[in-house]
Amino acid sequence: MGVCKATELPEAGGGRWPMSGTAFRSVHWGDLEVGLTTLSEPANISGMYDGLPGGVCPCPHYGYVFSGRVRCVYPDSELADEVAETGDVYFFQSGHYLIYEEPSQVLEFNPAAALARVMDHVQGYAERMLRGS
Repeated sequence: MGVCKATELPEAGGGRWPMSGTAFRSVHWGDLEVGLTTLSEPANISGMYDGLPGGVCPCPHYGYVFSGRVRCVYPDSELADEVAETGDVYFFQSGHYLIYEEPSQVLEFNPAAALARVMDHVQGYAERMLRGS
């Protein structure tokens, strides 16, 4: 697959990250992971980075907001929060966590290896939360 509609990207990274379900669709193309995040309600996903160095996302993100509003927070940093809204393109550098402040649909182009490390961690986090441990 080299061409497709964003909404037709494989669910859960083609089965690599099943806990993300239909909220995250993605495909690995070359050195990139192309992903579509679709959330029907606001979400603060900062807790998903617990256990990663500094408790933050180590992957930079390049994206476009089809709809919604995403806040990028750089904790313990002098960097100000960045907010991307409907129609915005963005670059969020590593060392952040994200807050989807309203229902959102966001397309991202991420370094594949860095995103895979994050998503593998998030998959484990979601599995632990499901088990209650």
